[in-house]
Amino acid sequence: MTPLPSQSDTPLVRVHDLSVRFAGTPPVHAVNNVSFDLAPGEVLGILGESGSGKSVTLKTLLRLLPERKTRITGTIEVDGQDVLSLQGRALADHRGGVASMIFQDPSLALDPVYTIGQQIAETVIRHEGASKTDAMARALEMLELVRIPSARRRLDNYPHEMSGGMRQRAMIALALACRPKLLLADEPTTALDATVQIQILLLLRDLQQELGMGVIFVTHDIGVAVEVSDRLAVMYAGSFVETGSVRDVIRDARHPYSKGLLAANLVGAVPGTRLDAVPGAPPALSALPEGCSFAPRCAHAEAACSASPIPVWTGGDGRWARCVQASRAEAMAGAGGRS
Repeated sequence: MTPLPSQSDTPLVRVHDLSVRFAGTPPVHAVNNVSFDLAPGEVLGILGESGSGKSVTLKTLLRLLPERKTRITGTIEVDGQDVLSLQGRALADHRGGVASMIFQDPSLALDPVYTIGQQIAETVIRHEGASKTDAMARALEMLELVRIPSARRRLDNYPHEMSGGMRQRAMIALALACRPKLLLADEPTTALDATVQIQILLLLRDLQQELGMGVIFVTHDIGVAVEVSDRLAVMYAGSFVETGSVRDVIRDARHPYSKGLLAANLVGAVPGTRLDAVPGAPPALSALPEGCSFAPRCAHAEAACSASPIPVWTGGDGRWARCVQASRAEAMAGAGGRS
């Protein structure tokens, strides 16, 4: 697997050849040979359809998957620690202290029987050993940081007493309470209306720059990915199929799946016309086809697409795509330059 390099000699996150299998008959191959680095202060957007393995990748970085039913291979290093070897208290310290996560639905992730202030303070007490008074002061500071109106009064609110946008801000405050070095955002704006979504995206970008965190942002929305990311990794059927800077991937997509996602975007679409959607459906992760997993849906598929391994086209600055056609176009361009 070609790695997705960071822009730093000492990456905050280093993932190599990560694969995740869920027990079953047959087993589910949720993530397949994924490799990437993330620099401190960088935002990596992982883009793909539902079921492509994005959320599983994030949960693996926090070891949140059920251990008895999950087999993880490869390596994961976060801030110099081997995450897959962490056990007990060391693993608990990693979750929330070094790496933290914003979940997709705050109404399910927040505890309904504790106030927002209690939930944030509990995290600070656990990771920093602070007194209850100091922890509540931190909770107030975090609610103010995420720009919740009447923050002091909101400390005593239960999650159901807040709107969806306010709950999402409270979850961001909870995730940032112990100032983690890595923030994992699992489609944090999916359940919000368009106006609130933009507010949350701008807030996340501002906080990331202010606090200097590394961020991995998962989404199926190209517009969201462009708004927050420095680099993109397009994920399909558990594997990265194309990577590069946001500018390169958006302006010059090389993989047919990336092109399909871009073509199905509402931006620039003519009202009253049908979007050029990607035909078919993703393959079952328990029965992946040989060679390129996208071939059954690709209008340009050929016999070579069913062979393994699929060749990789590479460009500068960590730019690559795993596609027969992209590799052939590079070879033809090289031959033309030599003639």
